[in-house]
Amino acid sequence: MTLSGGPAQRVPVSTEEVWDMAVIAGGRLVRMSPMRRREALAGFLFVFPWLLSLLLFTTYPVLRAFYLSFTEYNIVQPPKWTGIANYRTMFTTDTAFWPSVRNSAYYALISVPLRLVLALALALLLNLRARGIGAYRTLYYLPALAPPVAGTIIFILMFEPDRGLINAVLGGLGFSEPGWLTDPKWSKPALIILSLWGLGAESLIFLAGLKEIPPSLLEAAAIDGAGPWQRFRNITIPLLTPVILFNLVLGVIGSFQVFTQALVIGGTTGEPLESTLMFMVHIYRNAFRYFSMGYASALAVMLFLAILAITLIIFRSARVWVYYEGEER
Repeated sequence: MTLSGGPAQRVPVSTEEVWDMAVIAGGRLVRMSPMRRREALAGFLFVFPWLLSLLLFTTYPVLRAFYLSFTEYNIVQPPKWTGIANYRTMFTTDTAFWPSVRNSAYYALISVPLRLVLALALALLLNLRARGIGAYRTLYYLPALAPPVAGTIIFILMFEPDRGLINAVLGGLGFSEPGWLTDPKWSKPALIILSLWGLGAESLIFLAGLKEIPPSLLEAAAIDGAGPWQRFRNITIPLLTPVILFNLVLGVIGSFQVFTQALVIGGTTGEPLESTLMFMVHIYRNAFRYFSMGYASALAVMLFLAILAITLIIFRSARVWVYYEGEER
């Protein structure tokens, strides 16, 4: 048998010959040495547990959820195929669908840019050469390691109308004391403030990006007369755009999947008045309160498609505003 790009060769037919051969560029079959064969086998054995977990705990649940989204399934009885009935219900008769979409969109539009700006500002402070800066970096990262339930309970105590620390400070400054967790107008801002608790992860990523900026560029700009703001706007920000893109994508994905904080504060009903009913809470409510697994799977598929579309739009726009050093324009 003749392979394209090379002379006629005999195709291996036995198992030992298959292990002894490897396909490389040009369509040629090259015999593998016993050492290379053992290395390939060892590499496969090391990767196999990860591949198995990927198939069992990621790929299969995703495919299963996609199938269940077209069925009526309540855990007890076998799934019953209903076609697109769940998706029709989603857009026509589910009164909680659009409020959950609006709440999640509001949360994402406000929290993601705010987190990016504050995380970058914090990274700039942590990038200063100061005594004990390593300790400050550790302290600012520690909240990201705190359990979400514990952090939410702490903020609930801080948001209390009468005894809460936040209202006590606002009242001492002469401002009105809002009902953070009792007024629908303030419940989502309270969730957004709570989301700023764990800025340490994004700040460390920004800090790593700041460390990669060549000091020679900043020094050359300073010698040419550029001030701090000009250096930040014309050098630091362009060179940080890949890091901004990374944090932006992760922030968007995380903002649409906010669950623990909203569930602890508003429960499955999204109190007050469904103002904290996030899309993930709506999925959880249908799955584990109403046991409508088929409809909950349809909601999960819709959330996946929405996040995928937004992520693709962000990557598409990245061609315009993301700068990679050494890239030709």
